[in-house]
Amino acid sequence: MIRKGLLSVSESKWYWAILDGWTMSKRSLKHIFREAESLVMAIGLPVAIMIMFVYVFGGAIQTGTDYVNYVVPGVIITCVGFGSSIIAVSVTQDMVGGLFERFRSMPLLPSSLMVGHVIGGFVRNVIATTVAILVALLIGFQPDAGWLEWLGVIGVLTLFMLSISWVFVVFGLLVKSVEAANALTFPMLFLPYLSSAFVPTETMPSWLHAFAENQPMTPLIETLRGLLLGTPIGHNHWLMIAWFGGLLIVSMIIATFLFKRHKGE
Repeated sequence: MIRKGLLSVSESKWYWAILDGWTMSKRSLKHIFREAESLVMAIGLPVAIMIMFVYVFGGAIQTGTDYVNYVVPGVIITCVGFGSSIIAVSVTQDMVGGLFERFRSMPLLPSSLMVGHVIGGFVRNVIATTVAILVALLIGFQPDAGWLEWLGVIGVLTLFMLSISWVFVVFGLLVKSVEAANALTFPMLFLPYLSSAFVPTETMPSWLHAFAENQPMTPLIETLRGLLLGTPIGHNHWLMIAWFGGLLIVSMIIATFLFKRHKGE
């Protein structure tokens, strides 16, 4: 086997791929704290929504339990959505700003730019979700979860964060302007409102109930609700894994194709 220093050729490729990914991740992490308004929005908007629903609408909504307990899983998902949507805008900014072209002239793995955005978005989501849960505890959220259930929550949220981040990478690569990237994220951000996140789906009109029951956010939220509060999960965890595991794989493939296509233009 041909050696390159202390590493084989194959080992060297993996080494440089990891190193390039880490370099781009550090760039994205620096942007999180330099552009504090994006982090503030990722935290502040979902928290504001939670407080509004709990204190303004909560008294009029019957869910069979304290409304703050019912609504928190949906707020967590909304929080991840807002935090991840920033990725689409950032990817488009890099594309239209000529950063892709500059990286091609450097000894840098081009796809590491996408990985950097995903890891940066993941860290932003972890921060925002943690703050949202702490605020929920302060206003009366009472989870009934042991350490195994909390590990399950972490696993579910990790899968969701990664899959939705890659979806927004695809959105960022599809459009030609930051404004279009921002607009393209709206349908995905709106999905939790058409699920069991804020009201039981049984209260919806029949045509909307059918959609709410069969879209990916409902099994995700019901899985989180079951882990945090001990409500029945049924088959929702398998549906959630199928939806977001498939979405992760498909979006990564599409993002790679779009990135290579842009590289060839």
